[in-house]
Amino acid sequence: MANTPILFHFFKLLLLTSYFIFPPCGSQSLEAKALLEFKNHLNDPLNCLGSWNESVSPCEFVGVNCDAFSGKVTEISVENKSLSGVLFPSISVLQSLQVLSLPSNMISGKLPVEINRCTNLRVLNLTGNHMVGTIPDLSMLRNLQVLDLSANYFTGRIPSWVGNLTALVSLGLGVNEFTEGEIPDTLGNLKNLTWFYLGGSHLIGEIPESLYEMRALQTLDISRNRISGKISRSISKLENLYKLELFSNNLTGTIPAEFANLTNLHEVDMSSNHLFGKLPDEIGHMKNLTVFQVYGNNLSGELPAGFGEMQSLVGFSVYRNSFTGTIPENFGRFSQLESIDISENQFSGDFPKFLCEGRKLVFLLALQNNFSGNFPGSYASCKSLLRLRISGNQLSGKIPDGVWALPDVKIIDLAYNDFSGEISSEIGFSTNLSELVLTQNKFSGKLPSELGNLVNLEKLYLNNNTFSGEIPPEMGSLKQLSTLHLEQNSLTGPIPEELGDCPRLVDLNLAWNSLSGNIPQSISLMSSLNSLNLSGNRLSGSIPDNLETLKLSSVDFSQNLFSGRIPSGLLIIGGKQAFLGNKGLCVEENFRPPMNPDLRICAESHGQKRLFADKFVLFFLIASIFVIALAVLLLLNRGNLKHIIADKNLNGQDESSQKWKLASFHQVDIDADEICKLNDDNLIGSGSTGRVYRVELRKSHATVAVKKLGKGDNSENDMIKVLKIAIKCTTKLPSLRPTMREVVNMLTDAEPCTLKSPLKDEQEAPLTMGLDMNLT
Repeated sequence: MANTPILFHFFKLLLLTSYFIFPPCGSQSLEAKALLEFKNHLNDPLNCLGSWNESVSPCEFVGVNCDAFSGKVTEISVENKSLSGVLFPSISVLQSLQVLSLPSNMISGKLPVEINRCTNLRVLNLTGNHMVGTIPDLSMLRNLQVLDLSANYFTGRIPSWVGNLTALVSLGLGVNEFTEGEIPDTLGNLKNLTWFYLGGSHLIGEIPESLYEMRALQTLDISRNRISGKISRSISKLENLYKLELFSNNLTGTIPAEFANLTNLHEVDMSSNHLFGKLPDEIGHMKNLTVFQVYGNNLSGELPAGFGEMQSLVGFSVYRNSFTGTIPENFGRFSQLESIDISENQFSGDFPKFLCEGRKLVFLLALQNNFSGNFPGSYASCKSLLRLRISGNQLSGKIPDGVWALPDVKIIDLAYNDFSGEISSEIGFSTNLSELVLTQNKFSGKLPSELGNLVNLEKLYLNNNTFSGEIPPEMGSLKQLSTLHLEQNSLTGPIPEELGDCPRLVDLNLAWNSLSGNIPQSISLMSSLNSLNLSGNRLSGSIPDNLETLKLSSVDFSQNLFSGRIPSGLLIIGGKQAFLGNKGLCVEENFRPPMNPDLRICAESHGQKRLFADKFVLFFLIASIFVIALAVLLLLNRGNLKHIIADKNLNGQDESSQKWKLASFHQVDIDADEICKLNDDNLIGSGSTGRVYRVELRKSHATVAVKKLGKGDNSENDMIKVLKIAIKCTTKLPSLRPTMREVVNMLTDAEPCTLKSPLKDEQEAPLTMGLDMNLT
């Protein structure tokens, strides 16, 4: 009997082992069928479910795990595999399923209510898909610890039944298309919740007090909603809170002093609300703060001095508030600060000098404050900087050479201060620089040629300073440059031809300097140029016509020494204001817009006068030839014009029985029937108004060319002219009974023509028509 327990345990172990090695075939077959049905309703463009087939066990499917003893499916995890389609309810057969995780795919359709049958489910993660409809009641899933349905297209309201899932540790319902509503009070029942995400869920109303009872909470994110009301003092109950995201809401009131009791808080973002008042001094004692952001509120007063002693602070952003006073002296001195934005406040005093003490500062933004004094030399060694923007202050003095030479910096913005001195030649080492903005300072000296080394420079604003000397031609190497503003300086010399080598330049402003010389032709080739301002210089010469071909929307050439014609296209773009102050400029009468009556009309140039004179001489010569031809015709043909063409209506005879007398410097007798029956066998060519045939005359045995006018085939209405191989061919007769004037006009308007096929040895012989003026 003593051995009975031992035998019992032995057989039990043997049974379990055999169950593991040879699991029940029926159960496994049923789950395999359910998984294959599940797969068949999914689109799998990457074939990541290729191993899901009937030839292998479900436990060998990619993304599927099974229980070691029972062999039943416990987990389906397929992340970011571009799966689409719908979730088929067959999955409810998997009674042992504990994890269903399909995040970052493109699955659509509704969440099947049958999933409630998977009562052992602990993780349901469908975040980042395209699922729609209302979320079905999943309150039967009492073992659920992770529910993440965020970043889908679910509708309806935030379900209150979620408060019944008391085992939840993580809850994500944010970024859906929920109907506008409040946060359900029942969510306060989730005492084990550590991660709570309802950002971007169309929430309104106030934060319910019940949420402050979730003492295990480490991350609370209800950002990007329209939550209103004040931040409750009860927030101090969330003693384990690590991250608080309340930005982009309608919160108002002051930040309570109790907020500082959140000693484990590392990251806080309450930006873009309507908070006002001072920051509690106690916040300066939150030694674990790494990120503090309250930008875009109405906060005022001075920063708590404790910020200067923080050792963990990495990111600090309070821009667009009304803070005053000085920055705590040691701010950044003991921390590894990476980003600070204190812009658009009223900070004053000396500029803080320890912000880059940890040598990790990437973003230094302090625009539009009241800082004064010199810019600290400590930043010359801040090699980590990508953005340096301190414009809109009252800073003065010279910029340390090392600041010009920061190796990784992309933006240097020192505009609207009182800085002086020159741009150091070391600027050539800042080869990653994309924007250099020095507007409205007192910088002077020559522009260094090393600016041409800034191959990534896109925007260069040096306007409103006292720079002198010439524009360096090396700036033509700036192939990425889109904006160049050098106006309001004392620059001299010509506009460099090399500027035309900047293929992406869109905005070029060189106004109000002392530049001289002509506009380089290369400027006319800058196809990307949209705005050109050369006003207020000493530029001379003409304005190139080629500038009209550019896509310019703004031009200004005023107050220079330009002369010559204003291109009409530029006049339309800039109006008369763009050309004032150039006494030598004029506009052609035909192109002067009505709105610019004050512009001087261009006088006729010598070339124009010569062209007019040439036209007059040519006209006179042609008129003289016409008169002489008319006189000759009148002398030779007086009294004979009436007999050349017979009018069949007057004589009652068929036109085919009449004889026409036509000659080319001599009489030619032709029978009408010889030229009225023309065929294509004798076709020798064509002129501009008809075909030309070769005809052998019976009486004279001469060969003539006959041109037939009109579209008919030997009809009575066809006009026929006999042509002798000689000089040139004429147009068709204006009528069957031409007047003397019509004959003269006919000869005057005659056009040269050639035969397509030569007659005998004549090559492309010109044709003429001579009329016997004995017309009856």
